Amino acid sequence: MSSRVLVIRHHDIDSAGFVADALAARGAELDVHLYPDGGRPLPALDGADHVVVLGAVSSVNDPDPWIADELDWLRAADQAGVPLLGICFGAQAICAAFGGRVEAMARKEIGWFTVEPAGPEAIPAGPWLEFHGDRCLPPPQATVLARNPVGVQAFGIGRHLAVQFHPEVDGPQVKRWLDAGSSRDAELAGVDPDQLVAETIRQEPAARQRAGRMVAAALRWSARSLAASSG
Repeated sequence: MSSRVLVIRHHDIDSAGFVADALAARGAELDVHLYPDGGRPLPALDGADHVVVLGAVSSVNDPDPWIADELDWLRAADQAGVPLLGICFGAQAICAAFGGRVEAMARKEIGWFTVEPAGPEAIPAGPWLEFHGDRCLPPPQATVLARNPVGVQAFGIGRHLAVQFHPEVDGPQVKRWLDAGSSRDAELAGVDPDQLVAETIRQEPAARQRAGRMVAAALRWSARSLAASSG
């Protein structure tokens, strides 16, 4: 795989982490952009082979103009034939951009949880790091690839793959989130912040491997969808 991957992050403390490593191991060149960033637009899609959209503190349902602009950009990527991989907020943005709904949950899901894959080649069961207060209600044309008692955890739509969980994170990334103000969210969800960081560090070797399998699943999904559309 020799390709150019656009990575959209919404906070300067965020990194594509294990997902970036898995893509780079397959020969991808990563082009990372912060958005929103002082009025700068999202990058041009020319020459992009894939797009990865990371999480955000914001809700897709917030009225901020940049969110609507990002949804338009995702639809433009679809029209240009560029596959999307959405993570957490990124998954919710894909859901909203293509006719689904995103709703607030009564309680945030924070911590390491397993998911129930729809099939053996869909999405690894995990455990995966969850850190969200909204959930996706995908549109009818989507294929649900994993769920858990909270709701849909992964789905495909067209050539795009969306995952509610965070395959990219390591311990330092989680600590940056907590230090930036998310510790209170963890505590309200009944999660001890220090224990969450410790568990994330413990999970790192296996999480790196799972992220690689998830990236492989995303690439298979986009390739299969492309073959189906051109067949």
